[in-house]
Order: sequence, then structure tokens, then C-alpha cells
Amino acid sequence: MEEIIIDIDESGEISVETRGFRGKACLEESQFVKDLLGHELFRQLTPAYYITEKIKTKKYLKLCG
Repeated sequence: MEEIIIDIDESGEISVETRGFRGKACLEESQFVKDLLGHELFRQLTPAYYITEKIKTKKYLKLCG
């Protein structure tokens, strides 16, 4: 399940956390929140950010020649 969690502490500091996204999708999907709130002060990437989707390739054997 993909989630975007927005937390506002007592001092008014806002943090945005994404869960369930793989690769750069977390940045793309949460961009609208950053656009609304202004500039980003700090970014901490999780291990899920570095997961890349493996592309499956099919190998075919030559049937003729």
C-alpha cells in the first residue's frame, strides 16, 4: 500500500514521509505536497529509494540457420 504521511509538530515544522513506493516514485508522487509547502530543508532517502525495477528480458533460441 502506497502512503504519503504528513506530520505537523507543535512548533509548526512539517515532515513528509512516503511508504510503499519503490525507486524515484516516492519523489514524484510527493512533489505536489512540496510544491504546496515551499522549499525543502532536509531530505532523507530510505533504502526503498535505491530499489530499481528489474526489466525482464526474453531470450530466444535460434530455430533456423
